[in-house]
Amino acid sequence: MVKLRAKCLLVGDAAVGKSALSHMFHSDGTLFQKNYSMTTGVDLMMKCVQIPETSDSVELYIVDSAGKQTLVEACEKMWGEVSLLCLVFDLSSEQSFANCSHWMERVRAHCRGRHLPVGNKTDLSTRREVQASVAQEWAESQGLEYHETSAKEKENCDAPILALATAFHSLYQEHRETIQNLSPG
Repeated sequence: MVKLRAKCLLVGDAAVGKSALSHMFHSDGTLFQKNYSMTTGVDLMMKCVQIPETSDSVELYIVDSAGKQTLVEACEKMWGEVSLLCLVFDLSSEQSFANCSHWMERVRAHCRGRHLPVGNKTDLSTRREVQASVAQEWAESQGLEYHETSAKEKENCDAPILALATAFHSLYQEHRETIQNLSPG
């Protein structure tokens, strides 16, 4: 039984649903606040995730970061080194999707681990501006796995962060095997 720790950073434009998504994951789908105050710094939550088909777990420290440009620079100092990145955009905002490349560049210095884009707000299907195929194609061009969620409708909220925790665990296993293979024995 192995217990790993990883810092997971949630970034993206303001009002894309980062806080809603992190609260839904943290509360196992029981806490969707209808009225959110804009995150002005970083919010930190912790949740232990069991890795399927193992007795191992990953203790995730989820850092929900402000998305408003005037606050981001100050927040960067609080990010530190992160193991996992969840890049969130609003499916009803083409601009928030277009800004994903900018966010990737901005956080690259802080996160050398696994990255994952998440299109949030699938419940706003009548206002959708970003098609799944376009987002999927962009993610694949970046070598990333793509997820869509609706924090409001409690749809698929766990999947992106569980995928990141599982990828982190797999990376640990790969490094462990490499080290074991180097040992004389």
